[in-house]
Amino acid sequence: MYLMDIFCKIINKEIPAEIIYENNHVIAFNDINPVAPIHVLIVPKTHMEGLNNLPEEGDQQHILNAAAEIAKQLGVSDGYRLVINCGEKAGQTVFHLHAHLIAGRDLAWPPG
Repeated sequence: MYLMDIFCKIINKEIPAEIIYENNHVIAFNDINPVAPIHVLIVPKTHMEGLNNLPEEGDQQHILNAAAEIAKQLGVSDGYRLVINCGEKAGQTVFHLHAHLIAGRDLAWPPG
């Protein structure tokens, strides 16, 4: 069983999460294993496994729009990182497309 059920259950409010942003297209909540003082997961409400499974048209743009709004809301629009892992080799553990908004400390380059 994939962990994708976790995000679907959060979207459906079947399990709790610290939701910090929500609209008709995405839900965003704090990561339970943060790698920075600010670590928010931005998840489209329409289930799609990952970047390799995107429809030609869909809600994916809403992730980017939400990221900008969340960064502004949290006061970090002057510096944050947005990460999307694609596949197990890249560290994707929940197979429901999502982005990690990471901020609140200096972020090194290159990542990983």
